[in-house]
Amino acid sequence: MASSSPPASGTAPAGDPVPGLGPAPIVTDRLVLRPVRTGDLPAVTRLWTDPEVRRHLGGPVVDSVIRIRQRRIVGAPGFHAVERAADGTVLGLVTVERAGRNGETEVSYQFLPEHWGRGYAREAVAAAVERALTEAATVVAVTQEANAPSRRLLEAVGMTHAESFVEWDARQVLYRRSR
Repeated sequence: MASSSPPASGTAPAGDPVPGLGPAPIVTDRLVLRPVRTGDLPAVTRLWTDPEVRRHLGGPVVDSVIRIRQRRIVGAPGFHAVERAADGTVLGLVTVERAGRNGETEVSYQFLPEHWGRGYAREAVAAAVERALTEAATVVAVTQEANAPSRRLLEAVGMTHAESFVEWDARQVLYRRSR
């Protein structure tokens, strides 16, 4: 999945239930999607550096960029740590970026390999897309054409293939879901 960088701004998005505290967490049967906390940085940093996670995302992120991202991601709007409700373990990251791609809301995600294959990513992305569609007319997601598991996940959450293109020297596919 294409990965967004944390924004430079620390401002909260419009529509927050409590100004400055960010949106309400998204809760599913097994997961809580909530703003990133300082204690999440080791897991989030692993997402940026793990070669398996980064295989379709341009490879591991360099140290200088990691340090910048670590400073910016804590509490940043749209960045959701995905926590297993049963034990508080951070499994991954789901990002929802308003006006992300050509003015459309874009969702992206990364999960640690030890949590793959258990339906966590599908559950988290489905919940994030549903929440995003309460405010946006459409939600898009981009993944590499070669990333078959990501493509299956996007189709499983109701997104449909809208276009193909080359970006970052690789074939990409854009999926879209409308209200």
